[in-house]
Amino acid sequence: MSEAELTTSHPGWLSVFIKLMKLRVIILLQITALCAILVHDMLARHDLIDVERTWKDTLYASLITIIGGTLSAGGSNSINMWFDSDIDQHMRRTQNRPVPLGHISPRGALLFGIIIALGGSSLFLLVSWKAAFWSFFSVLFYVLIYTMWLKRRTPQNIVIGGIAGSTPPLIGWAVAAADYTNNWNPFDLGSAIPWMLFALIFLWTPPHFWALALYRSGEYAKAEVPMMNEVRGPEHTLFQSKIYCILLLMLGSVPCFWPESGLPLLWAFVAGGLTLWYSASVWAIDVNEPFDENGRMPKAAKSFFRSLYYLGWMFLLLVIICAIPPELLGYLGPL
Repeated sequence: MSEAELTTSHPGWLSVFIKLMKLRVIILLQITALCAILVHDMLARHDLIDVERTWKDTLYASLITIIGGTLSAGGSNSINMWFDSDIDQHMRRTQNRPVPLGHISPRGALLFGIIIALGGSSLFLLVSWKAAFWSFFSVLFYVLIYTMWLKRRTPQNIVIGGIAGSTPPLIGWAVAAADYTNNWNPFDLGSAIPWMLFALIFLWTPPHFWALALYRSGEYAKAEVPMMNEVRGPEHTLFQSKIYCILLLMLGSVPCFWPESGLPLLWAFVAGGLTLWYSASVWAIDVNEPFDENGRMPKAAKSFFRSLYYLGWMFLLLVIICAIPPELLGYLGPL
């Protein structure tokens, strides 16, 4: 493509920066962070957490989390596009990103990513050093551990790398709980709930992403990225996805055998039903299914998109359940 063609086809810098940040992906992550704040504050209003939280406090925590989380995660994504600029052009899913299209140089994507990632993570210092810690941790883990080390070396890349994408509930909860968790230990957030939400995203990530890899089979191999289905085969990938679905079902049942977790028993039934609904799409994947006209595995695509709804509904329904007065739900247990 000539320089003149690049100039005329440039969509404008705002569009380029939005694409570098992958805002559509970030939206789901920010929903999980906001839901963690709302769960915390609903429990506080029901006197299940010994701290006063007004709606003004909730709004302030939400604004800080949205702005800081969007910038830090968006910066991580932009740095990722800098590092992966050599392979993005080989995959249909990524070849229309700003760097392969020539709308910004790899160095420009790197500089933009570093600036907003540092700015977003530093913003959390206004309310909670623990939120800032987990934000910086997420950025560094995603960039250094996942992007630069794991992604091109092991089929377990998305499993270990999923730790970075699982931190938004920790960040949101840390912001909301800043008044009473300001000790030296970043792992102490005053409750087991944010860590269970962390585990939910962590266990959800492999079957979610492997479904994407399955329905776009062949693209990662072309880019020489050792995705599980390209290295171990689609059958083994599907088998492992089913294991993670079983683990998700076990995680949702936590209130049944550990009431001290702070989650109401109703959550176990809601989480169980949603997980079975999602798991059905994983079990329905047929690795021998013919590709559609777009070169995709239809049932794997269906599972991938259902996984997005699943995670969103798991968090939103938890907020709704925690908004119900505890006397209507039964014993929750101390946090």
